[in-house]
Amino acid sequence: MYKYHCLNPISHVGLDQLDENYVNTESAEDADAILVRSAKMHDMEFGDNLKVIARAGAGVNNIPLDRCADEGIVVFNTPGANANGVKELAIAGMLLAARDIIGGINWVQEYEEDGDIAKITEKKKKAFAGTELEGKKLGVIGLGAIGVLVANAAVHLGMEVYGYDPYVSVDSAWNLSRNIHHAKTVDELYKECDYITIHVPALEDTKGMIDKNAIGLMKDGVVILNLARDVLVNQEDIVDALVSGKVRCYVTDFPTKEIVGVKGAIVIPHLGASTEESEDNCAKMAAAEVRDFLENGNITHSVNYPDCDMGVKGDGPRITILHRNIPNMLGQFTGLLAEKNMNISLMANKSRKEYAYTMIDVDAEVSKEVEEQLSAITGVLRVRVIR
Repeated sequence: MYKYHCLNPISHVGLDQLDENYVNTESAEDADAILVRSAKMHDMEFGDNLKVIARAGAGVNNIPLDRCADEGIVVFNTPGANANGVKELAIAGMLLAARDIIGGINWVQEYEEDGDIAKITEKKKKAFAGTELEGKKLGVIGLGAIGVLVANAAVHLGMEVYGYDPYVSVDSAWNLSRNIHHAKTVDELYKECDYITIHVPALEDTKGMIDKNAIGLMKDGVVILNLARDVLVNQEDIVDALVSGKVRCYVTDFPTKEIVGVKGAIVIPHLGASTEESEDNCAKMAAAEVRDFLENGNITHSVNYPDCDMGVKGDGPRITILHRNIPNMLGQFTGLLAEKNMNISLMANKSRKEYAYTMIDVDAEVSKEVEEQLSAITGVLRVRVIR
């Protein structure tokens, strides 16, 4: 029986996939698995039983990834599960920026009791007319699950789309419309585009990437959309650019004290993935990842360990070992099993930077003594036997 704990409300559509072998516990300290959305986990102490954390969403800056890796806790996210919701909000953001829809609606509400509202509207509506998206140039920075959907949708809206991503995956490349221009540098994209939307994770080399230098390369009156992470855009620099008119509109899904109330800023209360469908999709994917890891040892969409898959566990025991990526680890594992006259029927090993993961199917029972001896090998972080 596995115990799981939810730090945030998780869609029942996902939790319903956890069958009778799973029980919800009110105590995070007792849990084998934690499911989380936005709760901050950096100050949490983790119980010895905790094996996996599943983030029902893409961003994992609320989870201490390195500490989890060192404690042998695998962290998953759910890439692509909320992509369509964010894509639709990006399109809505461009439309709100292109035509002063919000200003027009607010103006009408001011005249809600005026009997001549229809007549006055015809005189005043030009102030909110705006422009169309068709024919404009859109730059998409980051061509992952969300960026690809935004780029393809913009093509169908008649926009000329430029994409930039030096690390684009093969799957993303296959899904990308052939009508999208490949920008060789991000500076090329800055200089060419009327609209720029960011869809990259918050990493050391992406934080503050939209700053006064980047904005200085852009067209006058550019529209910038940031539905990814607030830290990707330097707050002081974007405020200055809005005040000066260099940036016509900044659409962001992240309210900050600097940007709220600034003219030209459309600030959305973090709604990107907050649709019923996105929450259901994230919960289903998170639950599936937890089950596959706990029941079969497979790692899919981990953010602190390598992905590794040996399929459904057979009748015999499966040994799973989270360890540091240092020389001769496999030799020590297989040597120890050989000493115990244990035959290996299947094995997989994957590494990711300083961490690695080994899965071994054996044809004999694994004793506590073998588990302890494997755990005692220098560099091993956690040994788990799935029986």
